[in-house]
Amino acid sequence: MNFHVAAPKIPPHILCVGMPVRDLTFRIQELPERGLKVNASHFDEIAGGNALNAAIGIVRLGGRASICGPMGDSRETSARYIFERLAHEGIDTKHLVHMPGLVTPISNIMIDPSGERTIVTFRDPELWKVHLPDTDTLLRDCDAILTENRCAEFCTDLCAEARKRGIPVVVDVDRAMSMREGLLTASSHLIFSSEALQATAGIADDAEALKKMARLTHSFLAGTRGPRGTLWLDEQKQLRETPAFPVHTVDTLGAGDIFHGAFALAITEKQDVPSALRFASAAAALKCTRFGGAFACPQRPEVEALLGGEAAGCGEQAGNRA
Repeated sequence: MNFHVAAPKIPPHILCVGMPVRDLTFRIQELPERGLKVNASHFDEIAGGNALNAAIGIVRLGGRASICGPMGDSRETSARYIFERLAHEGIDTKHLVHMPGLVTPISNIMIDPSGERTIVTFRDPELWKVHLPDTDTLLRDCDAILTENRCAEFCTDLCAEARKRGIPVVVDVDRAMSMREGLLTASSHLIFSSEALQATAGIADDAEALKKMARLTHSFLAGTRGPRGTLWLDEQKQLRETPAFPVHTVDTLGAGDIFHGAFALAITEKQDVPSALRFASAAAALKCTRFGGAFACPQRPEVEALLGGEAAGCGEQAGNRA
């Protein structure tokens, strides 16, 4: 496995499809019991959402990113704030779609001392009725698409067309999918959270769930398990495991999105799968050591330093093949 992951001279461009979110974050000592109040030790307002977080990671790690999806009314304070933050990060926002009279999604996020986050999100149901810009426009100068299965209703046709044109489509699966979901075939890479993987397959075992899903799609399949690393299937449908990097975690918010963004960037750079997964794991691990959601994503030299310093025996390993 090659750990040299320097960015190419011409950075690849990845289109991130999803819903930007206004995140209100609170650091607390413990979750309050029902009906009680607690004081937060810290408050911050940041921009978030799977696609937005991934786009931040892509740019911080040396790629180019644009974001496409629905937002609330252009007069909203939240919408203006999000556009300002994205512009500061160098993310292309021209494909975001304002929907008059609607509310941009908003999340209340509580982070405990272990770094675990508890999230309550409101998404206006009318946002799902968005009509994305013209497909040819979106796919122009597009080296890959990164989206989440939550957005299947308005992005599956785009993803299917991308695959016809040989453009990779990476899907972040963080909730159960239907076995007839169009993204099963309109994708090149499906990366599940462990919970979503087991819920989709109806099997309480990640390895067996991956094997079941492999009978339904030709896409690359993986299941992320936080500090337990990532389980995935190679081209021979054999189970492989990429360990997580052990770090002192203070904030997991956005870590999964950084993982997906880093992975999408790595495959567009033609890194092999084991290297791409290690690259993504390193980026996500470093993010967990800092507060700030995706805005705590590391820069590429930091990821390269972590990868360069890891022990030779910490690469991908064969998993159980039962």
